[in-house]
Amino acid sequence: MSVQNAAVNMNLKSRSIKRIIVYIVEIVLLITLVLVSLRFGSVNYSLKQIIDALTIGSDFTVRTIILNIRLPRTILAVFVGANLAISGALLQSVLRNPLASPGVIGVTSGASLAAIIIMLVFPELTALVPFVAFLGGMIATFLVFILSWRQGISAVRIVLAGVAINAILGGGTSMLSVLYSDRIQGILMWVNGSLAGKSWNQVKILLPYTVIGLIIAVFETGVANALQLGDDTAKNLGVRVNLARVILSMTAAFLTGISVAVVGLIGFIGLIVPHISRLLVGSDYRFMLPSSAILGANLLVLADMVARTAFSPIELPVGIIMALVGGPFFLYLLRKVRGYGS
Repeated sequence: MSVQNAAVNMNLKSRSIKRIIVYIVEIVLLITLVLVSLRFGSVNYSLKQIIDALTIGSDFTVRTIILNIRLPRTILAVFVGANLAISGALLQSVLRNPLASPGVIGVTSGASLAAIIIMLVFPELTALVPFVAFLGGMIATFLVFILSWRQGISAVRIVLAGVAINAILGGGTSMLSVLYSDRIQGILMWVNGSLAGKSWNQVKILLPYTVIGLIIAVFETGVANALQLGDDTAKNLGVRVNLARVILSMTAAFLTGISVAVVGLIGFIGLIVPHISRLLVGSDYRFMLPSSAILGANLLVLADMVARTAFSPIELPVGIIMALVGGPFFLYLLRKVRGYGS
């Protein structure tokens, strides 16, 4: 028994060291990407110029571009990437499916339709877009759960209800795009997901919601782990499965809804990142969730940097870059994934 215990302890220690190394690499990579993002754009700056702008000051123009244009945009990419990644991770626990993402529960399409109604039909109320988009995402999620309720909630019914709600809301979005085709050009960047033109105002809007959502998500890691084991096992562990699914899904809707409200529709982060994190640190949400947050931030900072430099001076919406990357990765998962939680 002592030999077995020693082997188990060695295995746990080795796994812990691996996770620490993964976290360090992810954090170093994020810092590097942030600095690179600040450096490159329509005008490129040296590392010294960036450091000067962030500390003792430098040329007024350089300081203005770095501090008021590139830095808030990059910070916003960090927040949104982390939010979407954690949202996807929570939903993959709720549905016990690595192909789950925020779009499954209707939050993305709900937020999109609500925001487009304001921007196209009531453009004088544009200041309300973040709140209305967030509210639309939450209402769509609520409808999915109402429709999927039948003496409890099952993962299959959530998916089916989500498909129906997404189809209806997507039809509404398409109809508005046709009816107001003369105005649609002005919101194409938002529809495709973009960080262009974002400022400290958007950072201030998103920061408190991000902090609240991340704190809630951290406290839900134990429940998320239990749901991965199946309904019967989770119930035996004392988890109220239906309530747990609702709470985790609402947290995911909260994080996705506020992110969509600020930057528009950005897909695939919630699908790709949790899967990669699971391969790196395992399926235990105590470790996988922080890794997902950091990796999500990394991915969106990188994607945004590509979006604004690849075809300079033309800037692409970051949502298009994520679609080009995420589509093939989704097809890979569709062919390769056989189970969940292994």
